[in-house]
Amino acid sequence: MNTKKRMKIEIKYLIVYAILLVASLDVIAQQKKGINQPTTDIKQVATFPSASQFANSKFSYKIIPAAEKTFGYDILADGKLMIHQPTIPGMPGNKGFKSEAAAQKIAAVVIGKIKNGEMPPTVSVEEVKEVE
Repeated sequence: MNTKKRMKIEIKYLIVYAILLVASLDVIAQQKKGINQPTTDIKQVATFPSASQFANSKFSYKIIPAAEKTFGYDILADGKLMIHQPTIPGMPGNKGFKSEAAAQKIAAVVIGKIKNGEMPPTVSVEEVKEVE
């Protein structure tokens, strides 16, 4: 192999090596700065207000239309939307209750739980099955 051809190959290898070195140093610098590192101090958890905030509230519910001719409900505290529930709580899927009556019964259960200090007002699968 002649000398010129060999030098061209060596220069190509040096360029590739230099690019890899710069990229590696950039990654190391970002890690030292904390960039692209998972953070543990940020909490992205939904929080519910405490039940004591609603101790003197007047609760009501509204039956709402849901997917595929089913029904959901809105829970209102002093006329302001507190919970929007277009689907059956605790159940998979996007459908609501088959009847307005079932949605009304669960909405009443949820209001009762809020009044009893349960926040969030979780509805069990058994409670849902009782009204269907």
